[in-house]
Amino acid sequence: MAVQAYDLTGRTALITGAANGIGRASAILLAQAGATVHCADRDAHGLHETATLIKSQGGTARTHHLDVTDRAQVRQAVESCERLDVLAAIAGIMHSSPVLETRDKDLDRVLSVNFKGVLYACQEAARLMLSHDVKGSIITMASGAVDTGGPGLLCYGAAKAAVVQLTKTLATEVGRYGIRVNAIAPGWIRTPMTDRHDSAAQAHTEALMARMSPLGRVGEPEDVAHTVLYLASEASAFTTGQILRPNGGVAMPW
Repeated sequence: MAVQAYDLTGRTALITGAANGIGRASAILLAQAGATVHCADRDAHGLHETATLIKSQGGTARTHHLDVTDRAQVRQAVESCERLDVLAAIAGIMHSSPVLETRDKDLDRVLSVNFKGVLYACQEAARLMLSHDVKGSIITMASGAVDTGGPGLLCYGAAKAAVVQLTKTLATEVGRYGIRVNAIAPGWIRTPMTDRHDSAAQAHTEALMARMSPLGRVGEPEDVAHTVLYLASEASAFTTGQILRPNGGVAMPW
């Protein structure tokens, strides 16, 4: 029975940011659990690679080349699913600048992708679930940045904090219809987003992050993907409005 709770056979999932990192790992894992996975991203090459990996393992994948900041494109992708059981809004970008040097265009760009892109996906997915009376699961991607301040992370942290508020608010509004809404706030995960330094600087940063964790390591995309699977499945049937933190114990908020 416990294993069956994670079975997604016959269900349809849409994952934004599926071209690499956490999005790719989540798409592959949900497909392994039996879901038909719609993979969305603006990186056409990475999107094709993800779909190919899923199909090579016997899974079912569809691709949607889109920009999450374009509501019309997001709506088209959601509607093409016809029925949607799971949304995992994972697409996001990183930006770093001191508060006093942050420009309007930097803030606007990060909010557009990391918050408005998530909002559009949540709105369209919830509408489709409601129209088909689907008791689905909506999963957003926050960040460990919501639990602590960090130099240079104003734009990124503010957008992810907004995602947390969106998650909690939407959970209160659609829970009566059986739709669950939860967020994931990962710690340091080894992805293309975090791999933005030269090799020496990257190794130094990862070693520092590993020392901060009681587990003594940084995270991998698969660590977060398993949290996505939990929230997508009936194993989390009584979980909504929550922020799950696969962070290796770096942060332990109440």
